[in-house]
Amino acid sequence: MSLHLAEISLAVAPGAHAVVLMDQAGWHLTGKLDVPHNISIVALPAKCPELNPVENIWQFMRDNWLSNRVFTSYDNIVDLCCEAWNKLVDQPWRIMTIGRRKWARGS
Repeated sequence: MSLHLAEISLAVAPGAHAVVLMDQAGWHLTGKLDVPHNISIVALPAKCPELNPVENIWQFMRDNWLSNRVFTSYDNIVDLCCEAWNKLVDQPWRIMTIGRRKWARGS
């Protein structure tokens, strides 16, 4: 997670500050996490998946490409998950639609 935050930090414009929303997974909020000076973490309330749009992304992938399968091995699981992810990445409009929240758009 520290490496991920370091990469995000590199993409923040000089003089700007990023806010990263995270669920309360242990590795997101551990005291061992190295948070760059140009990033603030805002923790989402516990047990509120409706506030975290990525939860809907994972559900979409499970519903459409990963459910009702028999996986033959660990490598098969990884391969099929990568395939599903790549299908989704090729559809940015779908990601925006799934992740959009009416309450966040304003009037």
